[in-house]
Amino acid sequence: MTTPQSMPPSSDKPAAKRFDSPEQEAYLHLWRTYDRLKALEERLFQQYDLSPQQYNALRLLRAAQPDTIPTLALGARLISRAPDMTRLLDRLEERQLVERQRRPENRRVVEVGITATGIELLDKLDEQVRQCNHEQLGHLSKQSLAQLVALLAEARQPHETPDQPWP
Repeated sequence: MTTPQSMPPSSDKPAAKRFDSPEQEAYLHLWRTYDRLKALEERLFQQYDLSPQQYNALRLLRAAQPDTIPTLALGARLISRAPDMTRLLDRLEERQLVERQRRPENRRVVEVGITATGIELLDKLDEQVRQCNHEQLGHLSKQSLAQLVALLAEARQPHETPDQPWP
């Protein structure tokens, strides 16, 4: 029978290797950070029955107004890929937050625009989103935030498509 006194001290064991490489360690830290920050964002958007992607689409449409954006171009501008843009837009259209129209000269192109109801919702969310962002990263200094943005852009750069760079 093994007793606590008869067990070898933990310092006698070699330390378990937590990561296979520095790249894996950085990636897993990034993933864990994303998960924690995303939970705060999701908590906010759930109150309004919105997904973060739907919010992002509405934000992009508000920035484009009074113009509309072709569906494919809107999908390309989203922060994260939306595997089913049609369903995302269907849900927003059901709530009368967006309108879709086909171009008369090319019926295959669908243009999307934000409605007054969509703008009202975003206006209502603006301050809450700023507060959420502050809760997520407000503990970092302006210098640290600038460094973080630069490092993330550098890490992402080789994986961005040349025709769709992200600022």
